[in-house]
Amino acid sequence: MTPTSPAASPHVFDVTTATFERDVLQASLERPVLVDFWAEWCGPCRTLGPLLEKVVASFHGAVRLAKVDVDKEQQLAAMFGVRSIPTVVLLRDGQIADGFAGALPEGQLREFLLRHVEPLEAGADDEADADAAAAAIEETPTEAIARLQQEIAADPQRSELKLDLAVALMQDGNAAAAEAELDALPANLAGDDRARRLRSQLELAAVLKEAPPVSALRARLERDPADLEARDLLGVRLIVGGDPAAGLDALLANLAADRNWNDGLAKKRLIAAFGVIDDAELVGSYRRRMSSLLF
Repeated sequence: MTPTSPAASPHVFDVTTATFERDVLQASLERPVLVDFWAEWCGPCRTLGPLLEKVVASFHGAVRLAKVDVDKEQQLAAMFGVRSIPTVVLLRDGQIADGFAGALPEGQLREFLLRHVEPLEAGADDEADADAAAAAIEETPTEAIARLQQEIAADPQRSELKLDLAVALMQDGNAAAAEAELDALPANLAGDDRARRLRSQLELAAVLKEAPPVSALRARLERDPADLEARDLLGVRLIVGGDPAAGLDALLANLAADRNWNDGLAKKRLIAAFGVIDDAELVGSYRRRMSSLLF
C-alpha cells in the first residue's frame, strides 16, 4: 500500500471511470464525496493523501473520500479540467460544491470541509437520543421556542440551540423567523442535515405562497400537458400536502421533459423535495431515477 492508497476505511476508496457515476455522482446525492486527483510520482500528493484520509475519518461517515489516480484515469482528470495535482473537489447533490489545488495543512483541510459538512459524532448514546426524541414529541413548538430562547440567553455560545430554535420556529409556522435564524448559523452548522432539511422546507414553502390550488393546477395541465410551470407547482403542492410519490412523479416528469427548463429548476426542486420527505426508501428510488435521467 502506497502512502496515497486508501486506508482500511469504509469512507476512503479508489474510483475509476467505470465506477465514477455510481460511487461518486450518484453517491453524492446521499452525502458529500471528496475527490482527490493524485499520482504516484507526485510528492505533494503523497503528503496530502494521508492528511485527507485522517480528516475524512474524523467526520465519521459524514463525507467520503474518492481517490483518482490521474495516470490511470486520464478521462476523469480531463472531465474535471485538472491541470495540476493534487487537485481536490467536493461533490454534493451531483455537482461540484467547492475545491482546491495543491497540498494544504491539516487545519486548513478541516476548515475546508467544515464549510460544507457537519461531522457525525462517534459512539453516540442511543438511549440519550431516544430520551431527547421522546421529550421533543411531548413539547409543542411554542413551548420549544420559549425554552430554547431561555437556553440561548443563558448560553449564547451554544450554536446548536440556534438551529433547534430555527426548526421550532418553522414547526410553529413562522417561516420568516426560521429563515433568519438559519441564515445566522455558523458555517459548521449550515451543512447540518437538519439545517439542510429546513432550507428545503423554506424553499418549498416560498414556492407555494402565490401558487394556485391543486384543482386549478390540474385544470391547467388538462388544457396544456406541456405546461411545466403548472406541473412544477402541482408537484410541490402534492409533496407538501402529503402525497410525496405523486409529487415526485410530477417533478420527475418535468426533468424528463426538459432538464434545462428554467435554469435546471426541475432538478433543484427534486433535491429540495428529497430533503423534506421522511420515507428513505421512496427518496432512494426517486434519487436513482433522477440520476438515470441526468447521467
